[in-house]
Amino acid sequence: MRMRFVGRDEGLLNMSSKREKQIPHPAKCAGIRDDKSGNTGILRCWPAPASSELTGCRHSRVSGFALVVKFALAVALLGSASAARAQKLQMPPHEKVVLKNGLTVLLLEKHSVPMVSVAGIVKAGGLADPAGQEGLASTTAGLLRKGTKTRTAQQFAGDIDFIGGTFEADAGADYSSFAAEFLSKDTVKGLELVSDAVLHATFPQAEVDKLLAQSVDGVKAAKDSARDVIFEYYQGYLYNGKGYGRPTGGDENSLKKIQRDAIAKFYDTYYTPGNTILAVAGDFNSAEMKKKIEEVFGGWPAKVAPPVKEEATGPMKGKKLLLVNKADATQTYFVIGNVGVSATDPDRVAIEVVNTVFGSRFTSMLNEALRVESGLTYGATSFFSLQKEPGPFAMFSFTRNETTGKAIDLTLEVLKNLHMNGLTAEQLSSAKSYLKGQFPPMIETSGQLARLIVRYEFLGLDDNEVNQFERRIDGVTGEMAKQAIARHFPLENLTFVLVGKSSEIAPMAKKYTEKQDAKEISAPGFWTGAK
Repeated sequence: MRMRFVGRDEGLLNMSSKREKQIPHPAKCAGIRDDKSGNTGILRCWPAPASSELTGCRHSRVSGFALVVKFALAVALLGSASAARAQKLQMPPHEKVVLKNGLTVLLLEKHSVPMVSVAGIVKAGGLADPAGQEGLASTTAGLLRKGTKTRTAQQFAGDIDFIGGTFEADAGADYSSFAAEFLSKDTVKGLELVSDAVLHATFPQAEVDKLLAQSVDGVKAAKDSARDVIFEYYQGYLYNGKGYGRPTGGDENSLKKIQRDAIAKFYDTYYTPGNTILAVAGDFNSAEMKKKIEEVFGGWPAKVAPPVKEEATGPMKGKKLLLVNKADATQTYFVIGNVGVSATDPDRVAIEVVNTVFGSRFTSMLNEALRVESGLTYGATSFFSLQKEPGPFAMFSFTRNETTGKAIDLTLEVLKNLHMNGLTAEQLSSAKSYLKGQFPPMIETSGQLARLIVRYEFLGLDDNEVNQFERRIDGVTGEMAKQAIARHFPLENLTFVLVGKSSEIAPMAKKYTEKQDAKEISAPGFWTGAK
């Protein structure tokens, strides 16, 4: 099990194909993200800090909240080349079918490669976890392929490997998701394997014990690296341990409380056809695919799943600061921000344009100031996590212990300058070209398209997110950008989270808020709310 900051793609874009981690609004990042791996202006995902000589970073199994930075800093290097590729975008034709049992099916033909990609959403994720059992939805999803009524975990792995296919499942805050990919010639076998995992999981006790133990060890190991867990602390502190502030992947305490019976109950309650959206994209004939899907999924018994209560949270008022002590740290990781916007916010396109200039590409204001001009860090970024309800907005960077105050001051200065000066005509034009160049490669493959249309269906969005993308980007005016800055880039109401050596950085942190909260990184959990 992984810890992550989920937003734009809720894990969907992180899974199905680890080769295709980033898709823009609201498929994946662009400074705005949706749950899981990161694009440019508005992160539809949460980033992971880029690895560097300074940080000694390694790839994290734990942080979903961590994927944003890695993407935002790395993808920016390709910006100028990609910008020239802007073109008229059009979502390929696709159709929607609802089976008699209530399963929503989306079909999109794409014959360029003999592959079939499947992406599914079950409308219950971490928000449906019982209090004290955070990580239940993620654990349930992770066990789908670990034993069914007809296959052991080993047999399932052998069968999917035999056809050269993939199957993965995970959960974000808003929903659980699964994804598969296989050659079109193996469609019958591939669909049967997907249905076996989703419809007939049995959750063997030995597999439950193994995954939970691995997950607890993963959380503990992640705390060895501040950058792997800082977003878990930030999201928990920002939302005061409620709603999106609960760790979707669980923590050392909650994971130990999860029992097999709770997993089976979650599965029985929420994994129902009427609560599931299934998208299939690739090399097939839609009429024939309908018949195949009816054969393997039509027998799934209809059942009503209870709605999951979404805890919408507005922006936090005032300032607060959490200092997480990591006594052996030689550098400080910090995140500053507030609650941002949802994936359907009417200002999302203007925010994306502004954030491209402010913090989501390599030549952004933040990165220029903190890395290029001052040499205080190897990278600085900002992003919005687009979810069903307003997700976090964050400014992120890291620096040596002794320069912590300088780096935070400079971050706040850049933010203040954004409010004072807005965007120039040149910056506005550059951001638009950059975004129009970054978007097309993120919606090219059948896997990307399957995950895109299933998420749009979940959020109630339509094809205009793609078809009108360029027009909407070009339509952002200087006045619209100014309004987006005033509304969504908070200057006074800010949450600060620092992970570093308290004895060295606490004196510097005092000036940012009247009162600070403190926690040891070695203590179980992240932030469960003010006591």
